[in-house]
Amino acid sequence: MKKLDLIHGVTPIMKLEKLSRRLGKNIYIKRDDLTGMEMSGNKIRKLEYSLAEAMAQKAEMVITCGALQSNHARATVAACKRLGLGVHLVLRGDEPEKKEGNLLLDTIFGAEISYLPSEAFADHENYMEALKRTYAKKGLHAYIIPIGASNGVGNLGYLDAYNEIEKQSHHMNIHFDRIVCAVGSGGTYSGLYLGSQLSQSMIPITGYSVGGTSEHFKSKCKAIISETVDDYLHDTTTIDNAFIDIVDKHQGAGYAITNTEQIAFIKEVAALEGIIFDPVYTGKALFGLCKDIENGNYQQDQSVLFIHTGGIFGLGPFESWFHESISPINR
Repeated sequence: MKKLDLIHGVTPIMKLEKLSRRLGKNIYIKRDDLTGMEMSGNKIRKLEYSLAEAMAQKAEMVITCGALQSNHARATVAACKRLGLGVHLVLRGDEPEKKEGNLLLDTIFGAEISYLPSEAFADHENYMEALKRTYAKKGLHAYIIPIGASNGVGNLGYLDAYNEIEKQSHHMNIHFDRIVCAVGSGGTYSGLYLGSQLSQSMIPITGYSVGGTSEHFKSKCKAIISETVDDYLHDTTTIDNAFIDIVDKHQGAGYAITNTEQIAFIKEVAALEGIIFDPVYTGKALFGLCKDIENGNYQQDQSVLFIHTGGIFGLGPFESWFHESISPINR
């Protein structure tokens, strides 16, 4: 399937030298936070395919959804505006008096926004279908993208990413024993896992849930993978889902809920490496990975690649957390 060209080249892989020495492992990150600026982060890989499909279907309007600080929503709005498509966001939560972070960018880009309280958002899929019918009555064909563009077509973006990683590791002469990512809607993990299954390298993929049980995401990832294989790859290869590995013990109190230990970790890594991770996705997942390494859960793995999926625009609502005086973690 054809895709759009929205990413600024191949994203680099770099070693976290100081953190690696501290943990006694080789910790690398793939900088998918550098896929662009307004369209930065992992979502743009998925949108290269989702929006290509939208345009192939002659869509004039794109409808998608997410949390108030959704990275996916912001990336979708930016990409749609560049492509000349209208966009309508369905966001979970009441409209805040102060718009900041991703939500501020959504409004600057001129997105149409519907705010749904959490109870109503539980039915967001039907709400988006109703919006699509409303636009049809106005003579506009709308294309719906699910949360995080995490479906069969969006999954192709991280199948590409896995193939990109293989080429980079060969060029860098590095063997990665494991690839690790945050899991928020399942699309990034599913694409990486599918790439591993279709590849001779078969690198294990571990995901860290940022809000949801391991079993929930295992089921969701299986469904996404099946949709990709059946509807887009038309591949007869049997995909073994038995090795789907999603850890849920470091998610804390839930999605977009952090704590002082995680914030201290994010500040410490920023001071060590000059790289920002966010409290919703990457910071929480990297925190979990480092905790598990310290606890001896990665004894067989010497070189680990962490996917930095972005999220810096979502720091705004956590500003007060970072202003607090938090002592560095003793290691």
